[in-house]
Amino acid sequence: MESLWKLSYLLEPASLALILTAVSVAYASASRALDHGKEMERNLDFSEASITLDRSQALMIPLASSCSLLLMFYLFSSVSHLVTAFTAVASVMALFFCLSPSIAYAKSQLNLMDPFVSRCCSKSFTRLQGLLLTFCISTVAVWLVTGHWLLNNVLGISICIAFVSHVRLPNIKICSLLLICLFVYDVFWVFFSERFFGANVMVSVATQKASNPVHTVANKLSLPGLQLITKKIELPVKLVFPRNLLGGIVPGSTPGDYMMLGLGDMAIPGMLLALVLSFDHRKSKDVTVTSDLSPSSKRRKYVWFALTGYGVGLVTALAAGILSQSPQPALLYLVPSTLGPVVYLSWLRNDLWELWEGSTTIVNEKAHLLEV
Repeated sequence: MESLWKLSYLLEPASLALILTAVSVAYASASRALDHGKEMERNLDFSEASITLDRSQALMIPLASSCSLLLMFYLFSSVSHLVTAFTAVASVMALFFCLSPSIAYAKSQLNLMDPFVSRCCSKSFTRLQGLLLTFCISTVAVWLVTGHWLLNNVLGISICIAFVSHVRLPNIKICSLLLICLFVYDVFWVFFSERFFGANVMVSVATQKASNPVHTVANKLSLPGLQLITKKIELPVKLVFPRNLLGGIVPGSTPGDYMMLGLGDMAIPGMLLALVLSFDHRKSKDVTVTSDLSPSSKRRKYVWFALTGYGVGLVTALAAGILSQSPQPALLYLVPSTLGPVVYLSWLRNDLWELWEGSTTIVNEKAHLLEV
């Protein structure tokens, strides 16, 4: 009974905020990926076309992630300044990518003039884009100085959305291969890495803070206001919410306690959501062309089943962590809860083969254009 009472921690503001944010980000990533793909096709601009994973790339991702994890585990203190600088640049680019549609929408709605400024990397650069870039750089600079958890989340969300928009899965076959491999990867590094490396590698890497290069430079130059610059900083590779989100201390916690969720636990299911959302969009276009208004044509919204499964899997993972009082590999719960409903429903609706093989014509055409 006492164990079940602990599940009330799921109703804490931090837990609810984490769940709602993760579900929203997963769906937003899929939606942005769909819009980005349509924009590239409409403009015939393949210089920024997304990368469509094949079988070998899907197999290499867990291996490359494992190598990166070990490097961060053993050498993080030596390369933390470089990692922070690289992350800052990536955050600027990701935030710019996520906010660009808002600028374009405001420009079209308000009929704003946006004079051409220059051309950079074969891309036109306008005044509004320059202002947006300045805002993004300023946001990252404030994060570097303050290390505030809210800015950390904003940048992490931007990186997640940008990743899902540019790295695509062609079909459920490759998706299943990737998710199963990452399922094994997550389980091994959380549950079994301590037996081989003397410590929980995944938890150690996820909880360590990076040295702040801004603090180091200010210290070297003896600049005033050094005490206002955080010395250690959380990298935007995870969502973090303080347990005392709305003030006060939650029983059994300290002011420094955080609820955490890795970006991969949003980005990987987000790739599945992007795949099924694209499939739903293609089906709806087919329905429009054929004027098929049968009830079966209105039920092909796989994205909602996958999104619901993601929410259920996320709550299950948090509940397992609370009951076991130990870190849990979120993909252990998220992979079955998202991939399972999609595969089962597509089998019931005779869509499994189409989802399994994907739109091979479109994939091959894009791959050819990318090579050219």
